[in-house]
Amino acid sequence: MTPNGAAIRAFREMRGMSLRRLAHRIGRDPGYLSHVERDLQGAGVETLKRIAGELDVPVNAITREKPSDQE
Repeated sequence: MTPNGAAIRAFREMRGMSLRRLAHRIGRDPGYLSHVERDLQGAGVETLKRIAGELDVPVNAITREKPSDQE
């Protein structure tokens, strides 16, 4: 899965959550999460699941892949 950094940032900001707070809640460094949001670094499946869980969105809302039923 490829993270969609702009979507992650948009959902995070819509929820009024700082980058540092989200990074802390998913157990990652804020610098790492900043790179993910700016599409400078990828993220593993487990990290994307944690981000989605904290943002209360489905994983496919924060990735660039289409759901398998839309291929």
